[in-house]
Amino acid sequence: MKKTPSVKVLLIEDDEDDVLLAREYLSESEYYHFDVEWEPLPEKAKDKMVRGHYDIFLIDYRLGSENGLDLIKFAQDKGVITPCILLTGQGDLNVDLDATRYGAADYIVKTELNPSMLERSIRYALSQAGVIRELDEKEKKYRSLFERSIDPIFLANNDLKLMDVNDAFLKFFKYTKEEALSLTISQIFEQDEDFQYFFSSLKTMEQIRDFEVVLLNKDRERKISMLNCVFIPDQISEFCCYQGIIHDLTMRKKAERDMLVAERLSMTGKIARTIAHEVRNPLTNLTLALEQLKDEMPRNNETVKLYSDIIERNANRIEQLIGEMLNSSKPKELNLQLSNVEEILEDTIGLAIDRMNLNQIRLERNFAAALPRVLLDKEKIKIAFLNIIVNAVEAMKPGKGVLRIETQLSDSRITVCIVDNGKGIPQEDIEKLFDPFFTDKQGGMGLGLTSTKNILNSHNADVEVTSKQDEGTTFIVAFRLPN
Repeated sequence: MKKTPSVKVLLIEDDEDDVLLAREYLSESEYYHFDVEWEPLPEKAKDKMVRGHYDIFLIDYRLGSENGLDLIKFAQDKGVITPCILLTGQGDLNVDLDATRYGAADYIVKTELNPSMLERSIRYALSQAGVIRELDEKEKKYRSLFERSIDPIFLANNDLKLMDVNDAFLKFFKYTKEEALSLTISQIFEQDEDFQYFFSSLKTMEQIRDFEVVLLNKDRERKISMLNCVFIPDQISEFCCYQGIIHDLTMRKKAERDMLVAERLSMTGKIARTIAHEVRNPLTNLTLALEQLKDEMPRNNETVKLYSDIIERNANRIEQLIGEMLNSSKPKELNLQLSNVEEILEDTIGLAIDRMNLNQIRLERNFAAALPRVLLDKEKIKIAFLNIIVNAVEAMKPGKGVLRIETQLSDSRITVCIVDNGKGIPQEDIEKLFDPFFTDKQGGMGLGLTSTKNILNSHNADVEVTSKQDEGTTFIVAFRLPN
């Protein structure tokens, strides 16, 4: 009968008589040709186990200062998946159990050994090793996909506690591996109702697809994300888990919002220019006619003076509103200079301090030290900050308001946070906040924050708003630093 390709054996044995006996038994095989290499020294054997290319290890239990279990454990620790068969001079249940626990493919007592038993043990060990090797290759392939994915991936147990995460997850959420594995999935959700929907969907349908949700990283920064998660059952080992993939939508959503704001500003500009053209001409005629009328009417007539003043005052107000509409929507021409953000904030606070004092608003500053300078148009950035600060002051109750202004440096950006404890903004209104003519203030035009957004867009700065009703509002303005 034709023999199979040779099997390379590393025989680790310090008794020469046992080596001769093992060689003789192996030579009697009808199915395999065994290429046996003998190594009596444990230290040299370790090196061969790691560096050599063997199909199987036959290891004696007693090897002087070390034993065969030590070598099996060494191979396991080094990631060597070559099967090990432990040979011992006498049967011992504890050694048998330890051999299984350490990963030995078989345990054979030498006094019971014969050619047929040894060959059968090797055959089973090689078959088992083939399965393990195939599983190991698949595990490496899927581990590579897991680790190299640019999207965050997580595995969670039945209680939704994180069991494993990839590097993209750690980078996205700014956690260390140890910190991440101490979390439950609920801790990365911004809103509890979103988590409850996620949880109930998994429990009832065992999956959730394309769930758009706001998640929070370690610094409590909001991340608009697309979340997919599926339940993975394992009936054999009873090990079940949830696998989730997170796709970051933050930049795409920001681009969509910026595009929408730009379109609205463009439309506002067109409307403003049309109004300016259609209204200013008759308004100018009205003003000139009023001046002519005032010259021809008696100057001591109080009724004439009253109504002419009303006409003049409102004509000037219309002219002012047209000017505000034009200024809020047209692109800003910038006078850029290297500027200190803290100095600009202090100047802006100076412009608003009387309003704060009048409303008994407490001001808290927390400015980061030694912030780098940024290319800004100082006067226009003052207008942007002033609009935000004035809105914050007006949203707070007199005598109870606290306005907190903070700066920090992170991720190559200078971030300015303006936080109030006012009435807050309904969630459905936050998306409209920078829209032209959107306002909830009596007599307001709704162009202040539109102008602010226009100024910040001109500086390539990001602005984000978070709010809770009856708790307050936070404006976060981020200026990018040059690369």
